[in-house]
Order: sequence, then C-alpha cells, then structure tokens
Amino acid sequence: MSTTATHPKDATTEARVGKIDMKLEVITLPVSNLDRAKEFYGGLGWRIDADFRHGAERAIQFTPPGSQCSIHFGANGTPGSAKGLFLVVSDIEAARDDLVRRGVEVSEIFHYAAAPSPFGGQVSGVAPGHQSYGSYATFSDPDGNGWLLQEITTRLPGRLAGDTTYASVPDLAQALRRAEAAHGEHEKRTGQRDADWPSWYAAYMVAEQAGTELPT
Repeated sequence: MSTTATHPKDATTEARVGKIDMKLEVITLPVSNLDRAKEFYGGLGWRIDADFRHGAERAIQFTPPGSQCSIHFGANGTPGSAKGLFLVVSDIEAARDDLVRRGVEVSEIFHYAAAPSPFGGQVSGVAPGHQSYGSYATFSDPDGNGWLLQEITTRLPGRLAGDTTYASVPDLAQALRRAEAAHGEHEKRTGQRDADWPSWYAAYMVAEQAGTELPT
C-alpha cells in the first residue's frame, strides 16, 4: 500500500512562488526552408543570435529590433501556420515605410471602426489622432506566417512592469517628442517658461508608460 503525502504551503513559499517572473523570451516559428527564412528575416534588419549545426540538425534564432522576445525557426509544425504575431511599433508609418524599402509586401495601414478595440470592421488609414493601440498593418514571411504591426504610444494602466524603460533609441526619441509637445502646451496654458522642464518631461514620460494621468 502506498500513500502520497501532501504538505500545506507556508506563507514563505506562497510569497516566493508569487514573485517568480515568467518572461516570454523565445517563440518557435515553423518554416519550410531555414536558409530562405534566414535571408528574409535578416533582410528585415533583425539581429541574428544563432545559427548552430549539429549533424543534420540546425537551429537559427533572430531578434526583432528593440524586442525582448526572440524568434527560433524550426522545421517541426506546419510552415505558415503562425498567424497574428504582433510587432509593436511607436510610429507605424515609419515602420511600414522601412519594410517597404526592404522589399517586403505590406498591407496599407488600417484601423477598426471601434478603435482602439479590434471591432467594427476595418477602416483604411491610421486611427483618428494616432490613437494608441489603434493602427495596424500586416505582412507575411515566404511561408505565410503572418505578422501584424500595431502602433502603441501610450500604454494602458498596468501594462508596464518595473521601471520606465525604452527598448530602442527611436522609442525613446518618440517619447521625448511627445513630452516636448505636451510641455509646449503646458507653457502656453501657464503663460510662462518652465525652467525645470526636465522634471516635467520625466513626470510626463513615467505617467505615459504607467498609463496614469498625464501632467498638464
């Protein structure tokens, strides 16, 4: 006769488990030709992290600019079956133009009638006022795996964990431009020059990333 002992979790264990991060860092994309996939994604300007061989086995990994998640290409699975892979950008028009310049076939920019929610049917052009989360464009790799560009400039509350960070120089530059424009409106309202503009910029950028009320 066998028995299975169970032990109640103490408060220390519960607290420790609750604080374990689970960071999505790599996803596998099924492709039919590794060399073709390597050429395509290298042409996008993505960073190649690995191209390992061991006998007949091979592993290739790329990382999109500014991304904390990498893409591992695998021969398992059905090539082209991955759909709706989101690539978040701070300027969708610039991102689309860059892809077109690299020879990628990209859809026109569109938004949804009920933007920023993905409902109400697609409408041509960027979301009114470049509403954050509202503008999209799509493209596919040679196997048909589908990517979706989405423009996000201001995060919803609770969507950013940890300190205020920016994944790339362009993202930081865009954030500074938005802070500059908002600060200009602030000075117009007050009717005087704000000598401590760095503190105002910092408060604006932190609030924008955290999704809290922006300073005025």
